[in-house]
Amino acid sequence: MLIDSYDRVVDYLRVSVTERCNFRCQYCMPEKPFSWVPKENLLSFEELFEFMKIAIDEGVNKIRITGGEPLLREDLDKFINMIYTYKPSIDLAMTTNAYLLKGTAQKLKDAGLKRINVSIDTLKPEVAKDIAQKDVLKNVLAGVEEALKVGLKVKVNMVPMKNVNADEIIDVLEYCKKRSMSIRFIEYMENSFASKEITGLKSDELLNILRTKYEFSDDGFDGSSPSHYFTMKDGYRFGLIEPYEDDFCKQCNRIRLTAEGNLIPCLYFDEAISISKAIKSGDIKAATQVLKEVIRTKPEKNRWGGDDAEVSSRAFYETGG
Repeated sequence: MLIDSYDRVVDYLRVSVTERCNFRCQYCMPEKPFSWVPKENLLSFEELFEFMKIAIDEGVNKIRITGGEPLLREDLDKFINMIYTYKPSIDLAMTTNAYLLKGTAQKLKDAGLKRINVSIDTLKPEVAKDIAQKDVLKNVLAGVEEALKVGLKVKVNMVPMKNVNADEIIDVLEYCKKRSMSIRFIEYMENSFASKEITGLKSDELLNILRTKYEFSDDGFDGSSPSHYFTMKDGYRFGLIEPYEDDFCKQCNRIRLTAEGNLIPCLYFDEAISISKAIKSGDIKAATQVLKEVIRTKPEKNRWGGDDAEVSSRAFYETGG
């Protein structure tokens, strides 16, 4: 079992398989050129898997595949199947923009994937094009429908932004509700790579919009999830992620591994230790020591909140957000 210095059990590993993405979302990487870390700098799926076996043996029981956009990496289903075969009971999920999902959903499900998270920030094609800087919505919604069809559980994320999609909060929730998909509204996380013109909605503003149509109760936090949950009268449940609040970090159970092999204790923090050399040389003991050191130095909370709040200089497309 992996336990950090604040007595939190760390049992969740997010693995970015690529920083590449086929969108240029305004809140993530709007000006990122189409030049990337060379493929030879990335760990192979076999090398990533060697570290993941260590993490699983040490107590990790939940793994999420992220990017960039993970479906851009060839043979992703084979990588997923490596993990599933090693431990079929692992909670194996993926975050995707769903643009390529329609043609891959069945293969991913057959490989052992159980759940996906998809960002749906709008149901208007022109707004989606403005956010992603590409005509994407038709493919995204088709991918979601295919995922549901093959039996994958789907959770939707939405980042509400003023003068962009704030008027669609209820529409997107209803879209999810009709398909029995849960939704989480995520407060915009300021970072140095995002468009400077974005202004996100705060949680109280979002809840006030929802109260114009719904009555709901406050369920608080659920285990180690960063989501603050609410339940409507008909039983439908939605979540709210508030990264600027301390509660966001109190039960944090996750660490992150980049495609280059940097093990990161916190989404915000720039500090990381590489497992690349140890894994490439087959030094399992050294890789295990890196894992335990990252757990030991995992911070109590991020640097977003408080009077000295900072803007993150870490690119979220490297760590999967």
